[in-house]
Amino acid sequence: MYDQNKALVREAFLALFNEGHLAAAEKAFAPDFVGHDPSSPGPVSGPQGVKNMVSTYRSAFPDMHLTIEDQIAEGDKVVTRWSARGTHKGELMGIPPTEKVVTMTGIMTTRIAGGKIEDAWENYDALGMKQQLGVVPGPNSPTR
Repeated sequence: MYDQNKALVREAFLALFNEGHLAAAEKAFAPDFVGHDPSSPGPVSGPQGVKNMVSTYRSAFPDMHLTIEDQIAEGDKVVTRWSARGTHKGELMGIPPTEKVVTMTGIMTTRIAGGKIEDAWENYDALGMKQQLGVVPGPNSPTR
């Protein structure tokens, strides 16, 4: 069961983010899926919400490549540590394209029920991404 749950999460996120196969959302996510991310304005709801979120990031980073670094499964939960890299070529969060290459990291906990992803709680380094894009001063920025 644990290996199946890890494979479900891994295959869904690689298909969605690396290949842009939005149909993977219908296959992997429950109709009443809820995704929680403190950097988002609200929860991601259902497979359509997943498609919208993926489309937003793939439009901003069309060459995005997501790597699953680690996965741990216990009970009905899978914890996934990931990294992603892409070139900022489209608007994201009101930020116009910068052509900068960005590396992001994050951790996501998903709950699986009935062979589908029911819930996800994600934290990723949104501040670090914005610093790399140059819209927020970084730790090495000159002070005034």
